[in-house]
Amino acid sequence: MYTFLPENFTPVKQKPSKELRPMLMAILLGLILFIAAVVAWCYYTVSLRKAERLKTELMDLRADGFVIRNQHGEVVFRLAFHSGRLDLESCSKEGEILSCTRSSTGPLNFFIQTVKPKDTVMCYRVRWEELAAGPAVEHTMFWEDAHWYGGSEMSTQHWPIRLAGYQEPVPYVTSDVYSFRDSFGGILERYWISSKAAAIKINDSVPFHLGFNASERTLFFQARYKDSPYKPLPGQQPFPELSYRVCVGSDITSIHKYMVRRYFNKPSKIPAENAFRYPIWSTWALYKKDINQYKMFAKLREDGFKVTLWTHPFINYNSSNFGVEMFAKLRDDGFKVTLWIHPFIHTNSSSFKEGIERQLFIKEPSGRLPAMVEWWNGIGAILDFTNPAARDWFQSHLRQLRHKYGISSFKFDAGETSYLPKQFSTFRPLSDPSIWSRRYTEMAIPFYELAEVRVGYQSQNISCFFRIIDRDSVWGYELGLKSLIPTVLTISMLGYPFISADMIGGNFFPNKTDGTVEIPDRE
Repeated sequence: MYTFLPENFTPVKQKPSKELRPMLMAILLGLILFIAAVVAWCYYTVSLRKAERLKTELMDLRADGFVIRNQHGEVVFRLAFHSGRLDLESCSKEGEILSCTRSSTGPLNFFIQTVKPKDTVMCYRVRWEELAAGPAVEHTMFWEDAHWYGGSEMSTQHWPIRLAGYQEPVPYVTSDVYSFRDSFGGILERYWISSKAAAIKINDSVPFHLGFNASERTLFFQARYKDSPYKPLPGQQPFPELSYRVCVGSDITSIHKYMVRRYFNKPSKIPAENAFRYPIWSTWALYKKDINQYKMFAKLREDGFKVTLWTHPFINYNSSNFGVEMFAKLRDDGFKVTLWIHPFIHTNSSSFKEGIERQLFIKEPSGRLPAMVEWWNGIGAILDFTNPAARDWFQSHLRQLRHKYGISSFKFDAGETSYLPKQFSTFRPLSDPSIWSRRYTEMAIPFYELAEVRVGYQSQNISCFFRIIDRDSVWGYELGLKSLIPTVLTISMLGYPFISADMIGGNFFPNKTDGTVEIPDRE
C-alpha cells in the first residue's frame, strides 16, 4: 500500500530535544580542552628543547654561569659570569658546540665546545669574547670544599693552595716575590687542578689577570687590556677575550696526566749527574758581597765542594777581586765553578756602549733609547732576549768567560717581568710580558748540564734546574723554611722536574732572623 502526498506538502521540523544540548556543550568543551592541550604541549616542547640546548654532556649552562658534574652526579666545578649574564634566547647548539651571541651588556662571541679526548676525560672549551674595546671579561671560579693545586710560586706558599684576604685581579706575570710580596712568583703557569679531578687551563692568548676572595673561596679570572702590561698583537683589535679549557676525569691522577701531556712539553735532556749527586757551596750564603779569593780558598780547604761564585761579570770584571790564576787553581784542584749571571748591563760596563750600538737592549716605547731599569745593584739596561742578536751576543760572552776562566756553568738570576720598565718596546712585540722570561730561560739551553734559572713560564722543555726564590732563615710559610716543600711540590705540579731548593738553611740575613723564635714543627 502506497501513500501519495500532495506536491505542496511540507513536513513539520522538530526542535532538538533538551537532552541533546548537554551533549553538544560537552563536545564543544572537549574540543576547547583538546586545543589547549595541543598549545600547552607545543610550549612544553619548545621549553624542553631550549633546556636541552643549555645542557651539554655533564655541564649545565645558565645565564649567570655553569656547573659541571662527574659521572656520579656530584658537582666538581662551578663558575659564575661576573661581567655579564648570557641572553639564553640567543643561544643555539650545533653538534658539540653551544654558542650565544648576546649578553646583558651587548653582543658577544660565546661558545662552549665539548671534547672527549679519552674515555675517562671530558673537556669543555669555553670562550667569551667582547666585541668592543674597553670592558673587562671576568669569571669567578668557586673552589668550595675541594683542595686546589698549581698556579704559581708565591711569597706565602701552602700545599694545597691556601689564600688569605682579598685581592683585586692583577696581571698574572712573573715577578720577584722576595721583593714584591703580593705578586705572583717567577715560576708560574695558567693551570690549576682540584682534588675532585677537575682541572682548568687558561689559554695563552688571554690578557690574564688573577684575583681572589679567601672568605668566599673564589678565584677571579679576568681578561683586560686597559691599565695592563698585556698588549694586543699588531693588527689585532683590543677586544678582551677570556678563554679556557675545563677538564674532568675519574680521578686526579688521570686528569693531571692528561693535562700535563696536553699542555706541557718535556725536557729533551737531563742535567749532569754531578748536579744531583754532590752538594754545592755558595759564596753568597756565608759572605754575601764581601768575598775575595783568599776567603774563598780558606773555606774550600775545609769543605771541598763544587763552588757557586757570586760576582759581577758585566760591571768591570777585569778589575774584580778574582783573577785568571785563581780559576786555574780551582780547576786544577778538581773544583767545578759556576758563575752568577744576570740580564742587566750596568752603565759603567764597557758592554753598555756596545749594547747601545748593536741595539741589544729593551727600549723605551719610542724605540730609540734603551729603557733604564733599577735592580739590586743600581741602574742599568736590560737585554732584549726577543732579539736573536742579543741572545747570541750574550751566549758568546758566556762562552768566552767559560773558556778564559774554566767556568763549568752559570747561575742565571732574575728574569722576572717585575724588572722590566712599565712602558717598553722589544724587538719582537710581546702580547704577554712573561714571554720575555721564557726567552731568557731559552738562552740558557746551551749551558743546561749544570745551569740554574729562577724563572719559568712555559719552560718545561728547558733541561736546566729551576731554582725557587730565596728562603729566609725563619720557620714559617712566608718565604720561610716551612714553605720549602709546598713550593717544590707546586712547581713540580706545573711540569718542572728539575728543581733546586737553593741554600740549605735559608738566605741568612741578621735582620730576618732576629725576634721571636718559632720552633719547627715535629715531623
